[in-house]
Amino acid sequence: MQAWRTLAEASKYQIYVSRSLDPFLNLSIEHFLLQKSPTHSTVLFLYVNRPCVVIGRNQNPWLEVNLPLLQQDRVQLVRRRSGGGTVFHDEGNVNYSVICPSADFTRDKHAKMVTAAIRGRNLRARVNERHDIVLDQGPMLEEKDWPDPTDMHQTKFQREDGKSPSLKISGSAYKITRQRALHHGTCLLASANLRRISDYLRSPARQFIKARGVESVRSPIGNVHHEPEISSMSYNMGFQAQVIETFMDMYGISERANPIVLEGDLREESILSSGNEWASGLVGQELEGITEIQDGVEEMRSSKWLFGQTPQFILSSHPVEEDDRERPPLPVDFPASARVYLKVRSSTITSTEISMSSDPEVARAEAEKFDKVLKGKDIQDISDFEATLGSAGHESLSDVSRIAGWFNIILGKG
Repeated sequence: MQAWRTLAEASKYQIYVSRSLDPFLNLSIEHFLLQKSPTHSTVLFLYVNRPCVVIGRNQNPWLEVNLPLLQQDRVQLVRRRSGGGTVFHDEGNVNYSVICPSADFTRDKHAKMVTAAIRGRNLRARVNERHDIVLDQGPMLEEKDWPDPTDMHQTKFQREDGKSPSLKISGSAYKITRQRALHHGTCLLASANLRRISDYLRSPARQFIKARGVESVRSPIGNVHHEPEISSMSYNMGFQAQVIETFMDMYGISERANPIVLEGDLREESILSSGNEWASGLVGQELEGITEIQDGVEEMRSSKWLFGQTPQFILSSHPVEEDDRERPPLPVDFPASARVYLKVRSSTITSTEISMSSDPEVARAEAEKFDKVLKGKDIQDISDFEATLGSAGHESLSDVSRIAGWFNIILGKG
């Protein structure tokens, strides 16, 4: 561990490939490299995660994902430290991260580097105007015709040949500090869960929530490869090797710095090598023993980070001043005259207005009772809304049960 730390804090060019599938560990290693690598250095870090949905730092999990479905399929929910939208990771997806001096950063530089690696396997890949990597459908665009990702005034690119829209295979997110810039992204190579991803990213609460923060831009997606008989591991290793070679060419690293050649060695400790101004290696679970990385893992696993980081939002069963959209039909057993409204900040309920009666005076009294049992509570501390709402002492326990059931579905409880 100390040998890797020394290299990470000293070398101008660094290339690491993680053998761990733990998203909390991999993202914490990435954050360590952002904080501890030399300010003049450039770092490439490649990793694969077990199935998980990763939301951006400023996103709302109740708005972005189907929490009940994630729980059912045992898919991990993760909040990263960078901005951007929600993405799905699995063993058929390789994640890349480039950390460089802020002065050298542009949003398309390393997207084009990764695209060059993909085009060695699928010539339809290109960078679009959102800095995403996509696969053209129908006639391919020549590179000279690609939309200019640096032109911020350019209108959204639309194909003129009437063919299907391009399929997104890689999205990016960024974290920029005064001296360092992080660009990381995904690459769907051969995900076996491709048809399931849209289900994971379709929240049952979306039409009932109005949130601050960043909402994801949804796009049609696809895999780079389509031959199911070849394992995702084969795709991953080949792609990682190609990305590393492209990175080495970009930065003029002529010595043998590609750690992929050591793929057969499964020892527990890191496998490292170094040369003139560069370091490379295969790393894994042993790095969790580094204090800063261990602290990062514990923070990312905590409810305070995962849910408490959520910007303010409201949830309402009906149009309100802050959100006057029409709502979809409520469950057939939802009390006809019931009204449900929550305002939530950092996962804590700050105000409520819940009532069941059509009589304004009775409804006001009901709202006061429910507010007393809900206000100030953290949503994640409420394991079942039926017991919590029931403690308000409402005379119709059946109506309370129906509203609680709706809450449990919308917020992924029970």
